[in-house]
Amino acid sequence: MDRTRVARNAMAPRQGAQAIRRALAVLRILAAGREAGVPLADVVRATGLARPTVHRIVHVLIEEGIVEWNERSGRYAIGNQVPELALARPRPSRLLIAANPSLQRASTEIGDTLFLTVRTGNDTLCVDRRIGVYPIQVLSIEIGARRPLGVSSAGVAILAAMPAQDARKIVAANEKRFETYQTDVAAVMSHVTTARRRGYNMREIGLVQGTKSISTWIKTPDGQPAAAITVSAVRTRLGPRREQEVVEILLREARIIEQAIGG
Repeated sequence: MDRTRVARNAMAPRQGAQAIRRALAVLRILAAGREAGVPLADVVRATGLARPTVHRIVHVLIEEGIVEWNERSGRYAIGNQVPELALARPRPSRLLIAANPSLQRASTEIGDTLFLTVRTGNDTLCVDRRIGVYPIQVLSIEIGARRPLGVSSAGVAILAAMPAQDARKIVAANEKRFETYQTDVAAVMSHVTTARRRGYNMREIGLVQGTKSISTWIKTPDGQPAAAITVSAVRTRLGPRREQEVVEILLREARIIEQAIGG
């Protein structure tokens, strides 16, 4: 048997998998840009791929209706076919169903905005948001917002719940993307270490100036961190005494959700 042919045949599946992974990496970056889209240069920087490679990927995805290009802005965004494909699975996830009563209960008790954020690959995705009754609400993240793990309070909490080696790998993989959010690997790992020690994450300066966030993680039955509940409020609402009250509520509800998805 021709050894060259055998080696070539063995390499083909790996090359195909690499192309798929590259396309998915591009899609995740575009998803973070939401409807505004992302310039090609930002996709190149975030993925670390060569510009011709990114250009080729996005144009194939445009041909397939998965990506759209805005001629006026020059930006690329997720195409209309993506939500159409998502209709094939309209039922909420088990996590969303289990979290609903907890989010409602915690929102009523705390009075500030609550977010439910899930891990998806090396990113976080906001999947639910509950607005409280306090007159000043912090609406820093919308449902559907995607960010690299480690950027948001929820992302740090999810990383803190992982084995240290796994967290370091994800943070290293997101290094180039952190530049957009004015942070770096050292800062993220410092926050992760502090959150792991505390048992929850507290962000003294939220995504919006003058705000503060607290996040607790949620684990699946096999012990993997899958999501986080976050409270974001103006700083004056989260002094030392109230901070502990909020933490206790979030930890309680996180455990209730874990029991629900594990049952």
